[in-house]
Amino acid sequence: MSRITLHTVQSAPEAARPFLENAQKNSGFIPNLLGVLANAPAALETYVTVSALNGKAELSLAEREVVQLIAATQHGCDFCVAGHTAVALNKAKLPEEVVQALRARGELPSPRLETLAKFAREVIATRGNVSDATYAEFREAGYTEGHALEVILGVSLATLCNFANVFARTPLNDELAKYRWQADAQ
Repeated sequence: MSRITLHTVQSAPEAARPFLENAQKNSGFIPNLLGVLANAPAALETYVTVSALNGKAELSLAEREVVQLIAATQHGCDFCVAGHTAVALNKAKLPEEVVQALRARGELPSPRLETLAKFAREVIATRGNVSDATYAEFREAGYTEGHALEVILGVSLATLCNFANVFARTPLNDELAKYRWQADAQ
Protein backbone atom coordinates (compact mmCIF):
# COMPACT_ATOMS: atom_id res chain seq x y z
CA MET A 1 0.00 0.00 0.00
CA SER A 2 1.22 3.46 -0.87
CA ARG A 3 2.27 5.70 1.99
CA ILE A 4 0.72 8.70 0.25
CA THR A 5 -2.33 9.12 -1.97
CA LEU A 6 -2.22 7.21 -5.24
CA HIS A 7 -4.23 9.49 -7.52
CA THR A 8 -6.46 8.65 -10.44
CA VAL A 9 -7.39 11.15 -13.14
CA GLN A 10 -10.55 11.94 -11.18
CA SER A 11 -8.92 12.44 -7.78
CA ALA A 12 -5.76 14.25 -8.92
CA PRO A 13 -5.23 17.98 -8.51
CA GLU A 14 -6.40 19.76 -11.65
CA ALA A 15 -2.84 20.66 -12.75
CA ALA A 16 -1.86 16.97 -12.71
CA ARG A 17 -4.83 15.63 -14.66
CA PRO A 18 -3.54 16.27 -18.21
CA PHE A 19 -0.36 14.30 -17.45
CA LEU A 20 -2.37 11.35 -16.08
CA GLU A 21 -4.79 11.47 -19.01
CA ASN A 22 -1.88 11.43 -21.44
CA ALA A 23 -0.28 8.45 -19.68
CA GLN A 24 -3.61 6.58 -19.75
CA LYS A 25 -3.97 7.30 -23.48
CA ASN A 26 -0.39 6.29 -24.34
CA SER A 27 0.02 3.23 -22.09
CA GLY A 28 -3.50 2.03 -21.48
CA PHE A 29 -2.93 2.47 -17.74
CA ILE A 30 -1.55 5.02 -15.33
CA PRO A 31 1.75 3.89 -13.81
CA ASN A 32 1.44 4.20 -10.05
CA LEU A 33 4.55 6.40 -10.03
CA LEU A 34 2.54 9.05 -11.86
CA GLY A 35 -0.37 8.62 -9.46
CA VAL A 36 2.04 9.30 -6.60
CA LEU A 37 3.74 12.26 -8.29
CA ALA A 38 0.32 13.77 -9.00
CA ASN A 39 0.26 14.83 -5.34
CA ALA A 40 2.76 17.52 -6.39
CA PRO A 41 1.85 18.59 -9.94
CA ALA A 42 5.21 20.37 -10.31
CA ALA A 43 7.02 17.11 -9.50
CA LEU A 44 4.86 15.23 -12.02
CA GLU A 45 5.49 17.85 -14.70
CA THR A 46 9.23 17.76 -13.94
CA TYR A 47 9.28 13.98 -14.31
CA VAL A 48 7.39 14.07 -17.61
CA THR A 49 9.48 16.96 -18.98
CA VAL A 50 12.85 15.50 -17.96
CA SER A 51 11.80 12.09 -19.30
CA ALA A 52 11.08 13.68 -22.67
CA LEU A 53 14.39 15.54 -22.64
CA ASN A 54 16.26 12.37 -21.67
CA GLY A 55 14.60 10.70 -24.65
CA LYS A 56 16.36 13.22 -26.92
CA ALA A 57 19.82 12.25 -25.63
CA GLU A 58 22.46 10.89 -27.99
CA LEU A 59 22.80 7.78 -25.83
CA SER A 60 20.68 5.03 -27.36
CA LEU A 61 17.50 3.83 -25.66
CA ALA A 62 19.38 0.69 -24.60
CA GLU A 63 22.17 2.79 -23.06
CA ARG A 64 19.67 5.06 -21.31
CA GLU A 65 17.94 1.99 -19.88
CA VAL A 66 21.29 0.72 -18.56
CA VAL A 67 21.63 4.02 -16.68
CA GLN A 68 18.03 3.80 -15.38
CA LEU A 69 18.47 0.23 -14.17
CA ILE A 70 21.81 1.03 -12.53
CA ALA A 71 20.21 3.92 -10.66
CA ALA A 72 17.08 1.99 -9.71
CA THR A 73 19.04 -0.96 -8.33
CA GLN A 74 21.53 1.31 -6.54
CA HIS A 75 18.67 3.30 -5.01
CA GLY A 76 16.65 0.19 -4.16
CA CYS A 77 13.58 1.23 -6.15
CA ASP A 78 11.56 -1.93 -6.72
CA PHE A 79 8.99 -0.09 -8.85
CA CYS A 80 11.55 1.47 -11.20
CA VAL A 81 13.51 -1.75 -11.64
CA ALA A 82 10.30 -3.47 -12.76
CA GLY A 83 9.29 -0.62 -15.06
CA HIS A 84 12.71 -0.27 -16.64
CA THR A 85 13.06 -4.04 -17.01
CA ALA A 86 9.92 -3.96 -19.15
CA VAL A 87 11.29 -1.10 -21.28
CA ALA A 88 14.77 -2.64 -21.52
CA LEU A 89 13.45 -5.97 -22.75
CA ASN A 90 10.48 -4.90 -24.86
CA LYS A 91 11.44 -1.53 -26.33
CA ALA A 92 15.22 -1.23 -26.05
CA LYS A 93 15.64 -4.91 -26.94
CA LEU A 94 18.51 -5.39 -24.51
CA PRO A 95 19.51 -9.06 -24.34
CA GLU A 96 18.01 -10.99 -21.42
CA GLU A 97 21.49 -11.72 -19.99
CA VAL A 98 22.31 -7.98 -19.88
CA VAL A 99 19.04 -7.16 -18.13
CA GLN A 100 19.50 -9.99 -15.63
CA ALA A 101 23.04 -8.81 -14.86
CA LEU A 102 21.73 -5.27 -14.29
CA ARG A 103 18.96 -6.54 -11.97
CA ALA A 104 21.52 -8.64 -10.06
CA ARG A 105 23.90 -5.67 -9.77
CA GLY A 106 26.47 -7.81 -11.57
CA GLU A 107 28.97 -7.31 -14.35
CA LEU A 108 27.47 -6.92 -17.81
CA PRO A 109 28.49 -9.36 -20.56
CA SER A 110 28.98 -6.45 -23.00
CA PRO A 111 32.29 -4.63 -22.33
CA ARG A 112 31.00 -1.32 -23.72
CA LEU A 113 27.79 -1.45 -21.67
CA GLU A 114 29.78 -2.50 -18.60
CA THR A 115 31.94 0.59 -19.04
CA LEU A 116 28.77 2.70 -19.18
CA ALA A 117 27.37 0.91 -16.12
CA LYS A 118 30.61 1.41 -14.19
CA PHE A 119 30.58 5.11 -15.01
CA ALA A 120 26.92 5.44 -13.93
CA ARG A 121 27.57 3.54 -10.68
CA GLU A 122 30.46 5.84 -9.89
CA VAL A 123 28.44 8.98 -10.73
CA ILE A 124 25.89 7.85 -8.13
CA ALA A 125 28.36 6.63 -5.51
CA THR A 126 30.54 9.75 -5.67
CA ARG A 127 27.79 12.28 -6.43
CA GLY A 128 29.57 13.09 -9.70
CA ASN A 129 33.16 13.00 -8.48
CA VAL A 130 34.09 10.25 -10.94
CA SER A 131 37.74 9.21 -10.91
CA ASP A 132 39.99 10.17 -13.79
CA ALA A 133 40.60 6.47 -14.47
CA THR A 134 36.89 5.65 -14.77
CA TYR A 135 36.29 8.70 -16.97
CA ALA A 136 39.26 7.78 -19.21
CA GLU A 137 37.90 4.23 -19.56
CA PHE A 138 34.48 5.68 -20.45
CA ARG A 139 36.04 7.90 -23.14
CA GLU A 140 38.18 5.03 -24.47
CA ALA A 141 34.99 3.02 -24.96
CA GLY A 142 33.87 5.70 -27.43
CA TYR A 143 31.67 7.77 -25.16
CA THR A 144 31.91 11.56 -25.41
CA GLU A 145 31.88 14.43 -22.94
CA GLY A 146 28.23 14.91 -23.89
CA HIS A 147 27.48 11.28 -23.10
CA ALA A 148 28.97 11.78 -19.63
CA LEU A 149 26.55 14.63 -19.01
CA GLU A 150 23.69 12.56 -20.44
CA VAL A 151 24.47 9.86 -17.87
CA ILE A 152 24.17 12.55 -15.20
CA LEU A 153 20.87 13.65 -16.77
CA GLY A 154 19.62 10.07 -16.60
CA VAL A 155 20.72 9.75 -12.99
CA SER A 156 18.91 12.99 -12.12
CA LEU A 157 15.71 11.69 -13.71
CA ALA A 158 16.10 8.38 -11.93
CA THR A 159 16.74 10.07 -8.60
CA LEU A 160 13.40 11.89 -8.74
CA CYS A 161 11.37 8.78 -9.51
CA ASN A 162 13.47 6.36 -7.42
CA PHE A 163 13.32 8.52 -4.30
CA ALA A 164 9.62 9.33 -4.79
CA ASN A 165 8.76 5.64 -5.13
CA VAL A 166 10.87 4.52 -2.20
CA PHE A 167 9.39 7.29 -0.04
CA ALA A 168 5.81 6.61 -1.14
CA ARG A 169 6.18 2.82 -1.08
CA THR A 170 4.54 2.85 -4.48
CA PRO A 171 2.81 -0.45 -5.23
CA LEU A 172 3.62 -2.16 -8.49
CA ASN A 173 0.99 -1.98 -11.21
CA ASP A 174 -0.43 -5.35 -12.25
CA GLU A 175 0.87 -4.63 -15.77
CA LEU A 176 4.44 -4.75 -14.41
CA ALA A 177 4.03 -7.70 -12.03
CA LYS A 178 6.01 -10.16 -14.16
CA TYR A 179 9.05 -7.84 -13.88
CA ARG A 180 8.91 -7.63 -10.05
CA TRP A 181 12.22 -7.06 -8.24
CA GLN A 182 12.98 -6.58 -4.56
CA ALA A 183 16.05 -4.78 -3.28
CA ASP A 184 16.29 -6.84 -0.12
CA ALA A 185 16.12 -10.07 -2.14
CA GLN A 186 19.25 -9.20 -4.14
